[in-house]
Amino acid sequence: MSEEGKNRRVMMTGATGYVGGRLLHRLEQAGLGITCLARHPQVLAPRVHGATRIVQGDLVTGMGLDEAMAGADTAFYMVHSMGAQGDYLAADRAAARNFGDAARRQGVRRIVYLGALGSGTYMSPHLESRQEVGRILRECGVPTIELRASVIIGSGSLSFEMVRALVDRLPVMVWPKWVDTPTQPIGIEDIIEYLVQAPDVDLPESMVVEIGGTDLVSYGDLLRGYARVIGLRRFFIRVPVLTPRLSSLWLMLVTPVYAKVGRQLVEGLRAPTVVSDDRARRMFAITPMGMIEQIERALLNEDHEFAETRWSDAMSSVGQDDLAWGGARKGSRMVDARSAFVPVPPDRAFAPIQRIGGEQGWYHANWMWDLRGFLDLPFGGAGTRRGRRDPEHLVVGDTLDFWRVEAIEPGRLLRLHAEMALPGRAWLQFEVQEVPNGSIIHQTALYDPRGLLGRAYWYMVWPFHKFVFGGMLRNIGRAARKKPGR
Repeated sequence: MSEEGKNRRVMMTGATGYVGGRLLHRLEQAGLGITCLARHPQVLAPRVHGATRIVQGDLVTGMGLDEAMAGADTAFYMVHSMGAQGDYLAADRAAARNFGDAARRQGVRRIVYLGALGSGTYMSPHLESRQEVGRILRECGVPTIELRASVIIGSGSLSFEMVRALVDRLPVMVWPKWVDTPTQPIGIEDIIEYLVQAPDVDLPESMVVEIGGTDLVSYGDLLRGYARVIGLRRFFIRVPVLTPRLSSLWLMLVTPVYAKVGRQLVEGLRAPTVVSDDRARRMFAITPMGMIEQIERALLNEDHEFAETRWSDAMSSVGQDDLAWGGARKGSRMVDARSAFVPVPPDRAFAPIQRIGGEQGWYHANWMWDLRGFLDLPFGGAGTRRGRRDPEHLVVGDTLDFWRVEAIEPGRLLRLHAEMALPGRAWLQFEVQEVPNGSIIHQTALYDPRGLLGRAYWYMVWPFHKFVFGGMLRNIGRAARKKPGR
């Protein structure tokens, strides 16, 4: 971003969305003056920095648009209505017209719109609507750059979660004709970089710029690529006919996609979504990633996001909080979280946590931990024979029986990564939070299953987790209450 750009005032919509939320954080990090239009400001408010301004409004009615755009140099249009109730095509048209008219009235210098690639006979109503919105914005009288992208690969994106759910849950998959459709997936990090640079590129007139990753693949290649990255072998059976309606119902059963959204997605998957010119390469200083790197980055970033947030918060941030069996889910990951209040300061609450493992043991049902370690040995796992280096102190990299210390902040945080033989990856985290009159100990077990065997393993051991981890937290609390020296 240029020095001139750092002083720019920005207006944006869609800040609560997947791409919009990430763009907002990137713009905030650059120190820009930002105004967000939101229908429900109370939903967005906890996610923004203090300097970011929120204006209540509605694109379809036009409410709040002039107030939000006043003084803005650049306006980002980051919304679409797929899955909305009613006539979403008419709503998208009205929203685009209102946005363009307000931008012209308020003297906005440039509009940046993230649209969708697509061409050919099988263009779905959703893709046609995305491109119609771009045309309306380009014709509004304000110079507009319309970035058209295909499938977005990133941790938490709808496309990535759909691919992951299909591969993780189905050892054998049907292969309808649309799986062979060519596409040019792009990583979320590259999308954000294009959006950040878009206000500064030379734009003699409104134009469409097609963006994509370096690989032209099929949707089937995406499925196979993800399976290869995570080490799963999958089989595919071709079927001559699988209508969008049947495909959407199938997706609803095995992925996080609702049937209505799934049908619109599948209808769109029948149209090729590939880059047809090199304009983006000439206009932007960006070298996008290929498909395999996109998938690897998505998985790596997902780990980072979990490390940056309190995992126990996942209980309140997922759409399926209270499963009858198995705890909660965060994306593809399984979460078993609990908390306990102790009337002691954080350093005393953390002291027994820091002594966990080795000769001290695990505070509850140590025989079950020993049994788990014994069962681990025939499969090449670490067992419990490693113990711990020091009975009182831990550093990153230390071993704790069949765990390894991944992060530690004395008095606040201990995160352990499992090195036992598992059909997946597992973590155990303790976090101490200071509150009036004491502390809260948050304990979270997190599991990233690999395939059907991984999921079956989680559901099988979950009742033992409730017993072992629940007892462990209670006894850690009791140990924290004891006065030093007793």
